[in-house]
Amino acid sequence: MIQRFLGLLILLLTFLSAATAQQSNSSSNIKLKIDKLGTLGTALYFAAHPDDENTRLIAYLANDRKYRTAYLSLTRGDGGQNLLGTEQGIELGLIRTQELLAARAIDKGEQFFSAAYDFGFSKTHDETFTFWKKDDILREAVYLIRKLQPDVIINRFPPDRRGGHGHHQASAILAKEAYEAAADPNKYPEQLKELKPWKAKRIVWNTANFGGMNNTSDDQLKVVLSDYNPLMGYSYGEVSAMSRSQHKSQGFGAAANRGQTTEFFDHVAGEKATQDLFEGVNTTWERLGEPTKNIEQKIQDIQKKYNINHPENSIKELVELHELIKALKPSVYRDQKLKDLEDIIISCAGIVVESIASQPNYVIGQSFNVTNEMIKRASESDVKLISIDGKSINESIPGNETKKYQRQKSADHWTQPYWLEKPNSLGKFDIEEKNFGYPENTDNPSTKFVLTVDGLQLEIEKPVEYRFVDPVDGEVYQPISVSPALTASISSSQALLKTGDKKTISLTIKNNSDNIQTGELTFNQSDGLQISPNKIEFEIPAGQSILKSFEISNPKNTESSDVEPLINGNPVHGFKKIGYQHIPDITWFPPVNLKVKALEINNPLKKIGYIHGAGDLIPTALENIGVQVDLLNSNLLASTNLNQYDAIIIGIRAYNVSPNANQWLPILFNYVEQGGTVLAQYNVNSRMSTDKLGPYPFEINRDRVTEEDAEVTFTDPSDPVLNYPNKITEKDFEGWVQERGLYFATNIAPEYRTPLSFADKDEEQNKGSLLVANYGKGKFVYAPLAFFRQLPAGVPGATRLFVNLLAKNEKN
Repeated sequence: MIQRFLGLLILLLTFLSAATAQQSNSSSNIKLKIDKLGTLGTALYFAAHPDDENTRLIAYLANDRKYRTAYLSLTRGDGGQNLLGTEQGIELGLIRTQELLAARAIDKGEQFFSAAYDFGFSKTHDETFTFWKKDDILREAVYLIRKLQPDVIINRFPPDRRGGHGHHQASAILAKEAYEAAADPNKYPEQLKELKPWKAKRIVWNTANFGGMNNTSDDQLKVVLSDYNPLMGYSYGEVSAMSRSQHKSQGFGAAANRGQTTEFFDHVAGEKATQDLFEGVNTTWERLGEPTKNIEQKIQDIQKKYNINHPENSIKELVELHELIKALKPSVYRDQKLKDLEDIIISCAGIVVESIASQPNYVIGQSFNVTNEMIKRASESDVKLISIDGKSINESIPGNETKKYQRQKSADHWTQPYWLEKPNSLGKFDIEEKNFGYPENTDNPSTKFVLTVDGLQLEIEKPVEYRFVDPVDGEVYQPISVSPALTASISSSQALLKTGDKKTISLTIKNNSDNIQTGELTFNQSDGLQISPNKIEFEIPAGQSILKSFEISNPKNTESSDVEPLINGNPVHGFKKIGYQHIPDITWFPPVNLKVKALEINNPLKKIGYIHGAGDLIPTALENIGVQVDLLNSNLLASTNLNQYDAIIIGIRAYNVSPNANQWLPILFNYVEQGGTVLAQYNVNSRMSTDKLGPYPFEINRDRVTEEDAEVTFTDPSDPVLNYPNKITEKDFEGWVQERGLYFATNIAPEYRTPLSFADKDEEQNKGSLLVANYGKGKFVYAPLAFFRQLPAGVPGATRLFVNLLAKNEKN
């Protein structure tokens, strides 16, 4: 019962947000780590995105079988949808990176990434590889395999259509090729200066039964996952659910499964296993080829003698074990076990160190004070602090007394995520080999503590954090950031200009430093644009912001132009912070620029009502073309005179995220019947809170057109939505981004017109991308075309079509 309670306590502490909790040193957690010392085996799980991984299997392999278990997600999930907010693309990838790290903190796996960019859904691996630069991603996967030396590589997907879309298929192809290339000394020989060729015992496909497709069979390798881990206080199904539920931006909250489960594996390459994943792999210390009986015996002695109420009693023998392991030849396992052992010794001594800054952000070149804190909670342990960042301390640490040491640090480089330091292509981030695989920066501000425990010298590298007390959440820890002294935000990153029009753009320049900043704002611009004024001088007090405006015109009607603001001749970066309770705050510094595009549009829209769904930026895009947008919720829909609006838009996935869509949709249908226009954007065909999607029946399937340049077919060129107030032509479908549309309609009632159809290469035309129906005096539109991507990206043709769909006209 005590062990069950301790397990629950450790899991409760560990599962708290990474922003609000420090690593737990509970006795049950220490015991679990000690038990893992005797096992030398590594598994690498291999897939394409955050949320692809099998969290139950990762939890089982890491905590029951006690293998080092890692997940390589080729992408950061940048191309997915976001149920929490409006972040898309790179910002969504930043969020999903932290969600994966939160998941691994729960299931105890390790997390790695390649530089592949999630450019969006693709149907074939051939399409995927046209974006990903296959050899570059293969090189990174080989590097990671040689670095980790996994015994078993586990694919989530197969390399064909059974794997679903192209990213999944590509991940399986890359996994097998990386498995083979990692063992070949002629492949990427530059890596062999620090690594060596590595041949995993086998590579397998972790088959599954989901999504309506069962790829499991009785003739496959089956592994029964034991149910309950008393040291964790949970079954692996429960751990899996908590881990998977960290993917909150994807809406992947999962129910816990209790009881034994079976995982299935299909052989891909290497030695075929019939009984166990690690069949034929020596996972004892004997695999190192050196005399290690004394090491194994010492581990067994420590396990037997471990006192869960007094972990500090094990320190002496743990230090002796450290000496035995250190005497071995350097190897992946020797080095990793030393790190694990040092962590255990620190935990047994009850040592907690923190490095706390007084504010969340500093600027490059700034010196700042850090309070370094250390406490030893196991009173009887012999702990001495030798130095902090190389500066001598040589002080014995008393029991249960927090010692504080003030130090100065210098912010010598910014904390931009390493994969965003250089411009990326549509399919890949530009990174250096030193960063291959890492989920985060390895050089953010940190403090190095050197100490001894029972005479053994250890090092603790601690990130510098900002700590504060929130009235609701209590004590909160957040990573600090280092920014440029001057950052800026622009009122709009897109300017759509009609011939002869001028547009005023505002730039807010912020001084992040403690000193007055002066400078000159100029512009690096494409030919054909006029900017007035084209030079603006400024002076900004410390910590303050100023607003500077300039007017831009496009007299030559240049189709697409760029404006890059410069401060003192240097490119300008923004300062963006993304904050959600389940992950640490994320700070990044995107380049600030303006894309100017010619737009010929007739826009009769004055005022629109908008019902938010999962979150998108269409309201801002509409405001940029002069439309007033009012945000509406279910209460306002019931109490507001809707006749004041030219149209009402239903945001993406509103039927999925609104718990009462079936209550407010009848209000909208009545508005349409009285002469209004309602446009509903895409929804996912599961977990909808209504089964009446429009005034006439239709259903939603998973069809999509992923090629953003897929040819458009005008099935009825005379349809009013293609002619008023703007004449829509093929040119309006040029320059679209990421995809044409997703989650198309099917089983469409005859009352709906389907004036457009699309098809990806070698597929049949699909009319489910746009439904238009007269209903009473008004018009209802279901538009799963990806307007939520096109309008914020400033695609002129998509903007023209969207206005047409919203506009009222005599024919409806």
